[in-house]
Amino acid sequence: MATWSNLMFQNSSSPLMEQLIFFYDNSMLILTMITIFLMYIMMTLFINKFINLSMIEHQNIELIWTILPGIFLIFISIPSIHLLYLLDESNHPSITLKIIGHQWYWSYEYSDFKNIEFDSYMNNEQSLNNFRLLEVDNRIILPMKFQIRTLISSSDVIHAWTVPSLGIKADALPGRLNQTSFFINRPGIFYGQCSEICGANHSFMPISIESINLNNFIKWINNN
Repeated sequence: MATWSNLMFQNSSSPLMEQLIFFYDNSMLILTMITIFLMYIMMTLFINKFINLSMIEHQNIELIWTILPGIFLIFISIPSIHLLYLLDESNHPSITLKIIGHQWYWSYEYSDFKNIEFDSYMNNEQSLNNFRLLEVDNRIILPMKFQIRTLISSSDVIHAWTVPSLGIKADALPGRLNQTSFFINRPGIFYGQCSEICGANHSFMPISIESINLNNFIKWINNN
């Protein structure tokens, strides 16, 4: 989860989040190289006392500074489009989780199993063992190393179901059903929050996912 001193992304817990971080590093490397090069050119223009007419107007230079940005954009756009399609792909999901946003809590339903649905409210208990504004009374229990599909909607206003460490952010729109999928590759508890300004208590509808192994998940299903 994010802490006050964290300046970068949270540690990835899914393959898609790993790819998002790789794409970010790739893009930032290209932007850093461009920025350093432009700063160098600007400093030389300020310091240099000589004037070269070929540097002020020259067709070869104009051709170069037109083609080079296009090449940089290709190196950014190809992995971006590839990743965009991967994020939208739902490949043989094992479990479907229905999510409905309310003012101001979440409702969950495991449609593959009978009578497993519950509401998830923010936990108001103040304790050193609880993360403030992130703990809930009913966590989402999911097995790790399985493809999970989510169907997201809303009953009132626009919400956004977001879990940063899993690389998930999907709008919950009234009258519309959005679909996304993710794959949790390790056990743990992953936190998120509504990322759409949905009203007065927008910051008080957190998300908590607990990832466990398959045997414990089956026991949890049988006990509910």
